[in-house]
Amino acid sequence: MIGLRRTIIYVFLFAVALVSIFPFIWMVISSTNLSVDVTQGRMLPGTHFMDNFHKLTKSINLVPALWNSLRISLATTILALVVASLAGYAFEIYRSKAKDIVFNILLVSMMIPFAALMVPLYQMFSSLSRAVPFIGINTMNAVVLPTFTTAFLIFFFRQSTKMFAKELLEAGRIDGLSELGLFFRVYMPTMKTTYSAAAIITFMSSWNNYLWPLIVLQTPEKRTIPLLISNLGSSYSPDFGVIMTAIVISTLPTALVFFLMQKQFVAGMVGSVK
Repeated sequence: MIGLRRTIIYVFLFAVALVSIFPFIWMVISSTNLSVDVTQGRMLPGTHFMDNFHKLTKSINLVPALWNSLRISLATTILALVVASLAGYAFEIYRSKAKDIVFNILLVSMMIPFAALMVPLYQMFSSLSRAVPFIGINTMNAVVLPTFTTAFLIFFFRQSTKMFAKELLEAGRIDGLSELGLFFRVYMPTMKTTYSAAAIITFMSSWNNYLWPLIVLQTPEKRTIPLLISNLGSSYSPDFGVIMTAIVISTLPTALVFFLMQKQFVAGMVGSVK
């Protein structure tokens, strides 16, 4: 009876896993086929990946787009880890009624859709273009600044900090560390798994960000890879083989980051839930 139950569980898990990874498998297979094969639903690997790749490099500036996405994603991730962890740490360690009110307001802000903020944000950065050109419209900084941290990320760090051993802070204060010293020399090394999970979430979100870069980045040389892939699909007769090849290439950096840090990601997510 136990063996039958375990077999049923494994079969169910295998079916769920297959359904989950099927879009990725279909994407990789489609990148090796011609556009006509993709539209006909061919599910066998082809031999046209390099042909699709050459067409792709002729259609768009692939390397500059990947570099733009990488710069934005790295800058966003680094800033998000520093700012969100400082905020989450402060909200949990230095407790007061005023901070709890601010934190509750922060949580309420998660309910506001980004679409409601686009017009005010665009007007603000458009005004900044005249006063401070390097953070105005059509700059990388204009993409990074509104997105480098979120209420969710601050909440994530605060929840993880609940599991942090507060005795380490007391020991550090006895040793003469400043408050910033406690954060950088005690808290950060101890919370490596939380930082890893937050880094994966932020990097993937920034790499796949489409709407705000579409509004802010107005010249082709500043465009990121999701914007260029969108342009490939907007033609009258899109080449689906080329589009799938572009999607496979754009997926590789995020997949690499996730697989390199998946153990830390799981540990960080479990720690925040506890």
